[in-house]
Order: sequence, then C-alpha cells, then structure tokens
Amino acid sequence: MTIEIKAPTLPESVPDGTIATWYKSIGDNVARDELLVDIETDKVVIEVVSPTDGILKEILKSSGDTITSNEPIGSVDTDIANTKEEDILVESSSILGRSESVAAVDTKITSPAAKKLLEENSLLPDNVSGTGKDGRITKEDVLVHMGVPKAQVFPSEVGAPLDSSAGGRLEERVPMSRLRAKVAERLLHATQSTAMLTTFNEVNMKPVMEIKNRYKEEFEKVHEGVRLGLMSFFVRACVESLKRFPAVNASLDGHDIVYHGYQDIGVAIGSPRGLVVPVLRNADNMGLAQIEKEIRQYGDKARDGKLSMDELTGGTFTISNGGVFGSLLSTPILNPPQTAILGMHKIQDRPMALGGEVKILPMMYLALSYDHQIIDGKEAVQFLVTIKELLEDPTRLLLEI
Repeated sequence: MTIEIKAPTLPESVPDGTIATWYKSIGDNVARDELLVDIETDKVVIEVVSPTDGILKEILKSSGDTITSNEPIGSVDTDIANTKEEDILVESSSILGRSESVAAVDTKITSPAAKKLLEENSLLPDNVSGTGKDGRITKEDVLVHMGVPKAQVFPSEVGAPLDSSAGGRLEERVPMSRLRAKVAERLLHATQSTAMLTTFNEVNMKPVMEIKNRYKEEFEKVHEGVRLGLMSFFVRACVESLKRFPAVNASLDGHDIVYHGYQDIGVAIGSPRGLVVPVLRNADNMGLAQIEKEIRQYGDKARDGKLSMDELTGGTFTISNGGVFGSLLSTPILNPPQTAILGMHKIQDRPMALGGEVKILPMMYLALSYDHQIIDGKEAVQFLVTIKELLEDPTRLLLEI
C-alpha cells in the first residue's frame, strides 16, 4: 500500500513554503514519525515526518520547489521490505573496520550515497563533520572532507567563482533564503509606510550591574540554572513604561488605533537563517527568572530552527539588543504593525558629571524608534526617560513607582 506524504497545513499568514532538505533518498527505509524533510517558510522551518513504516517510494517535490498547504510531496510504500540499506551498512562496518553496531552508523549518515563515498575512500564517519540534522553526515560533507571545491559540491547554492580582468578577484552568487527575503520586505515596508522617528537617551547601568553581580550565584542556584542577565530588567522596565504610555503599546490597523491591555514583548534574535522575533506572552505577569528562562529557550530554538509559528506571531512592542555585537549607537527599524521598538547598545565606561564630580560609569545608549502617526514626541521622550529612571533605580520596579 502506498501512503502519501503531504505538506503540513500552513497558517493563513503563510501562503506557501519551500522544500529545504530531504533527509532520505528514494528506496531508503523509513520509520513512523522519522524526520523526512524540512520545509522553509517566511518565518519558521517546519519538519515533516513519515506517516508510517516503509520505504520512501517517490519524491514529488525536490529541494527548492515551492509547496502549498497539504500538497503531496512524496509517498511511502508499506508493502516492500528493503534490506539493501542494512546490507550496505554491514559491509561499510566491515570495510572500515569499525566496531560499532549498524544502528550506530545509521544515526551518523543520512544516505546510501554518503555511505558509498565513505567506503570507496576508506574514510571513518567519526573523522567527517556532519552538517545534517542532529549532526548527521551528508554526501556533501564527505566531498568537502575530501577537499572538493565548494562550488562543485553545492552548484545550486553557490555560483562558480568569476575571475575579473583586474587581478582575478572572486565573486559568488548565493540565493536569498525565504526568511531573509521576508525580513527585507518587512523592513522596507516599515520605512515606507510609517512616519518613523528615533529619540535617544543614555542610562547608567551601574545599579543593575551591581544587583546582577551580587545575586547572580544565588539566583542561578534558586532558579535551577537560570542565569540573571540584563534583558530581564529591560523587559520589566518596558512593561511598566508601556502601562503608563498606552500609545507606545498600541498598533495601527488601517485608520484605527488598537490599544492593547496586555504587554507581549518581542525579543529580536539573530539566527543562522536570519533575524527572528519570538514573543514573550503576557510579560507583565512574568518574573525575572521566567523572562530569562524563556529568552534562553528562544535563543536555543532559533539556533536549531525549532521556533514555532505561534512563538513568532503577534507582539505589542519589540526590544533589539545590538549591544551584544558591539553596537554603540543605532536606529532600530519598526516591526509593523507595532508602533515602537527599543534599541539597546553596548555598555561602555565613560566619564560622567555626577553630583558636581566626574566619575567613570558604565553607560548605555538607548534608542526608541516610533511611529509619529500615533505617538507624539512628548510621549516617546517620556517613555524612554521612564525606562531610564527605572533602570537607574531598580527599586522603582518593585514599588511600581
């Protein structure tokens, strides 16, 4: 019996997706719920697993092809028992002189083509760095290990280098990922459709850093490995400021202004695929430990491409921390339909006049970009000053004053 492999049901906001990587080849044994293929959308990578035990009979959509919701992309035959792959693994184990079991080898190699290359060149899987799912070895990984030029290994992803007439300089052409293209489209739309303006201030980070350094070990012990960072203080400060200035927490829907009675804070995170903004739901109900824990989990998921659509949807306000990369000052771009975004920057020791004396203090520049269609300059400045006051005297966060 042949069972179709279908693309998942995509959300209304995502009309289609692109086949990213097949982890099985036609004729390979597959187990129920085993990962078969990744589908890349504008926001996330969706994993498609096998619906049953059997053999991958056909692949209808190859890497790079566009798919829609519930579209057939392949099929699995449940009637044929395929022992070919097991035979190859046994032979591979003996030829390479390995002592591991066949099952152990199979978890490291993604396809018969990769196994065959290893056998023909007497290579040990342990010596090849895998870039496939969970570190598994692909045919391309073996070729790269053998020293084959990248342009030959990935002809569809990397253009052949071009020699110019002036000194033999090299160029390569790489297609833009769907996520990167969508981010570019949204940023361009934000700059063209909003009256964006940015106001700046600076904050003395010494009080927050003293609290962090004083309690970090006890905090991590009490909260079971969760580390106390700066982001949780900024999230809490933003939540309190948003309560006082509802327009900054609003969104624009056509000619209507939607005021939100909750604070869902998006945190911009750089991932290997591009910029993503997972959302801390109901951040006003979170303590510092929960905020730090969720941000850490989002960071891990972003790195592994595991963020779900729900985790990336919505948000009433966004925080972007360019300081982790060394940025001293920048103007963040709005994340529509939100009306404001806070930019954090590098903490740098600077001489400051304090109480008639010059002192060296750890200072951070803050930038608030906002849509002048909804937020007046007075509100934006007061919002940013409120964040500054809350961070320079964190006791205010506890007293809510």
